[in-house]
Amino acid sequence: MSDKKKIEVCFSPALFQYYQDSYAIAVVIDTLRATSAICNAFQNGLEKLIPVRTIDEAREYKKKGFTVAAERDGYVLDFADFGNSPFNFTKEKVKGKTIVYSTTNGTQAIQMAKNCHMVVIGSFLNLSYLSNWLVEQGRDVLLLCAAWKNRFNLEDAVLAGAITEKLLASIKYSTICDSAIASLDLWLLAKPDILGYIDKAAQRSRLREKGLDDVIEFCHTPDSAKVIPVLKNGYIVDIRNINKKA
Repeated sequence: MSDKKKIEVCFSPALFQYYQDSYAIAVVIDTLRATSAICNAFQNGLEKLIPVRTIDEAREYKKKGFTVAAERDGYVLDFADFGNSPFNFTKEKVKGKTIVYSTTNGTQAIQMAKNCHMVVIGSFLNLSYLSNWLVEQGRDVLLLCAAWKNRFNLEDAVLAGAITEKLLASIKYSTICDSAIASLDLWLLAKPDILGYIDKAAQRSRLREKGLDDVIEFCHTPDSAKVIPVLKNGYIVDIRNINKKA
C-alpha cells in the first residue's frame, strides 16, 4: 500500500494551495468547455497553444497578429477570432498553427498549476489515453478541477471520478483523499446515463440559456482524442511532438 502512488482531487482552484505538490502530475479539468476544446484542437493538428489568464494579455497577442480564441462567461470577446467551443477548433482552423487561448476558468487553472512536476490537460475526449499514460508515469496525480469561478461544479468532479476509477484499476495507485472518493462516487452515479446526469449541472443550464449547449454530448463522449496536451515553457503542446523532437 505504502509504495503506491496517490491520487488527489482538488474541486476548486480556491483550494489549490492545500493540494499543490511539486512532485505530482497535475491534470487540469474543465469539461465544459476549455479542456475539451484543447484536446480536440490537438487531435485536429494544432501545433501550439498559448494559455493566458487575462483579457488584456489576450488582446496584446491579437495586436501582434496571433489568432486568439477567447471568451468570458461563454461569450466571445470582441477582439477574438472565436470562442472556446470545441467545434471551433477544426482542422481547417488549427492544423499546424499557434493559437492564443483565454477562458473564464480553464486557462487560469492551467497557469495556477505550473509549479507542479508537470501539467497536462484532461477531458472525456482523451480519458483512456491520458489515464493509461498517467499509469505509465508512476507519479502522484493531482486532478485539478477548474470549477466555475472557484465554485464546485458537477461536470469537472464527474470527470475527475472517471480518471480516478481508471487509475485505481491499476496496481500502482491508491487514495485516501475524500475528494477523490467523492468524485469516484459521483462518476459511478453518473456513468449509466452521463448526459442525463449532467443535465442537472449548473453549467449545462448556463450554456443552454446562451444557445451554446450543442457541445454537451461531444464533451462527454470518451476517447475520441489520442492526445496529451502538456504545458511546457509557457506553451501547451502535444506530448507526442515533444517526444519526436527529443
